[in-house]
Amino acid sequence: MVLAAATAPAPPPHTGGLPALIPGTPGLLTVAALGIALLLFLIMKVRLQPFVALLGVSLAVGLAAGLSVTELFGTVQRSDAVSLIETGMGGILGHVAIIIGLGTMLGAILEVSGGAEVLSARLLALFGERRAPLAMGLTGLLFGIPVFFDVGIFVLAPLVYAAARKSGRSIVLYAMPLLAGLSMTHAFLPPHPGPVAAAGLFKVDLGWIILMGVVCGVPAVLAAWAYAAWIGRRLFVPVPQDMAEAAEEARATVAAEQAEGGGAALREKPVALGTVLAIIGTPLVLILLATFSSIALPPSTGRSVVEFLGHPFVSLTLALLLAYYLLGVRRGWSRRSLEAVSTASLKPVGNILLVVGAGGIFGAVLKGSGVATALSDTFHHVGLPVIVLAYLLSLVLRVAQGSPTVAIVTTAGIVLPLVEAQGLSQARLALVIMAISAGSIFASHVNDGGFWMVGKYFGISERDTLKTWTVLESVLSLAGFAVAAVVSLVV
Repeated sequence: MVLAAATAPAPPPHTGGLPALIPGTPGLLTVAALGIALLLFLIMKVRLQPFVALLGVSLAVGLAAGLSVTELFGTVQRSDAVSLIETGMGGILGHVAIIIGLGTMLGAILEVSGGAEVLSARLLALFGERRAPLAMGLTGLLFGIPVFFDVGIFVLAPLVYAAARKSGRSIVLYAMPLLAGLSMTHAFLPPHPGPVAAAGLFKVDLGWIILMGVVCGVPAVLAAWAYAAWIGRRLFVPVPQDMAEAAEEARATVAAEQAEGGGAALREKPVALGTVLAIIGTPLVLILLATFSSIALPPSTGRSVVEFLGHPFVSLTLALLLAYYLLGVRRGWSRRSLEAVSTASLKPVGNILLVVGAGGIFGAVLKGSGVATALSDTFHHVGLPVIVLAYLLSLVLRVAQGSPTVAIVTTAGIVLPLVEAQGLSQARLALVIMAISAGSIFASHVNDGGFWMVGKYFGISERDTLKTWTVLESVLSLAGFAVAAVVSLVV
């Protein structure tokens, strides 16, 4: 899932803060625009560390919008005081940090053991080296159906590293098709929270959502793959050195320990493809079972067990333990070897967590200052076709606060009275939801946690992330909306 501060509280009453620079809705929109422009300037021109830039601009935007120091930081005198800084940071890292840690260690075991190369080799054998980016795109598309966007990145990233390292080509050529598949399923298809929530509000059968999600999403992801192929051949980005160095350090440490103990060499015993698929598939299957059990099964002990095992934290932990045993212990690794691989893999993670957390703070401040409400009020009475209005409103909310799910749910609530008044069919309602979903992924940028995950995890600079990931998301968004708009004319 693309992450942002979706748990930020509603705008609190302004008590004791500085007066807003420009009062009312125009002031909020101006402050937000200036804040985003300043952030881009600091990161891209001044080259300020993104964590510092995000934190500084978040404070500046909050104060300029009239938030008080108490609203930003809380106070020691009142333990119940709202703190947007803590809420934004904790709200996103409470979910992301555990997944990043578990996923990174799982990826390291697959990488060091040779498991990632085994799976990558089979994909290349099936599609050919020239079509390896297509193999990555299909992998993201299929695995993205049951898996959150962020989990998909962390589980599948080792395949991208392996393919890019083997071919010597830009990691962009392999990462972007994978990300396009993951992003499309997250935005357009159940069981992901955005489209499911909108379907509940509009009272649309999920069958129509799935049908229209495929109709709109497949052409959109094809357009995104075409852009990924174009930019991947024009922008070279090597496999990130910190990730590569961590893997090499782990290999060296484990090999030395194995040799010292008289054990087998690290890769002397080949990894079976079925073992690799079982380890990668474990969290995917468990998450899928948990998702559909919540829809298909009545509340029961059995359903609770399935949902527990299918929680991303639990399923990734189980997959990591399987990897420890099947790829490590059973192949002659010692506990010290496993510890060395796991510890080395976590060294690059600190910067990722800080930057993602700061992105959560920025999103929380934008939401807490009332920007989303101002945008809703601005677009509510615009005289446009409902499908166009839904797309534009979702798009603006996405750009302003970063979270696709927040953009979908907020837009659906605003548009609901309009669609009820028009008495649209189930098919047309589903297409309006597709327009909302398409708008929710437009132009992922610096206030979106997914922007920082993609950039930092694949070693892409902020400038190049804008050229690749941000444009890719925009192509996906525009193509998906275009198909929805055209289909709405004939259904």
